[in-house]
Amino acid sequence: MSTAAAPSIRPGQVLADLLPASRVRDVALVVGGAALTGLAAQISVPVPGSPVPVTGQTFAALLVGTTLGAGRGFLALALYALAGVAGVPWFASGTSGASGVSFGYVLGMILASTVVGALARRGADRNVWRTAGAMLVGEAIIYAVGVPYLAYAADISASAAIAAGLTPFLIGDALKAALAMGLLPTAWKLIER
Repeated sequence: MSTAAAPSIRPGQVLADLLPASRVRDVALVVGGAALTGLAAQISVPVPGSPVPVTGQTFAALLVGTTLGAGRGFLALALYALAGVAGVPWFASGTSGASGVSFGYVLGMILASTVVGALARRGADRNVWRTAGAMLVGEAIIYAVGVPYLAYAADISASAAIAAGLTPFLIGDALKAALAMGLLPTAWKLIER
């Protein structure tokens, strides 16, 4: 009976670091992270009274950041944004371009993915409560960029932007954070066995 060697887990690693290191791996992870975010953006539900739909895009962006780390997470979300601006129809509901009122959320996702990736390198994805904290920080960053951009692009007041671009999404974001709280620490526990 043979047993597979358990991966060597060191402090400062993210889940992607457990794969054999190579440039091909890193390119594949970045492209895969961008594609996952684009695919998740197609899970899109309109919100009455808001030009911003509920999507799986924010969850994917935060998951990409925590699993790939800050550098690869940044590159994956930057690739996602640049390809979408160039015309790839993989923003929410199959849209593209930088002219939409929700493009600020995409910009926020680049920053959020980078920050949660840095937090994951410090172990924020290893237990339930630290994962919850990292997800909340990431969501706050997305809103800190997305809501003011919405106010500017839609020419509405800050309070109207909060009502249309933040408040309707809080319950869904709590559910996304709960999902991450289950997925990421569980993945580490399975790997450490």
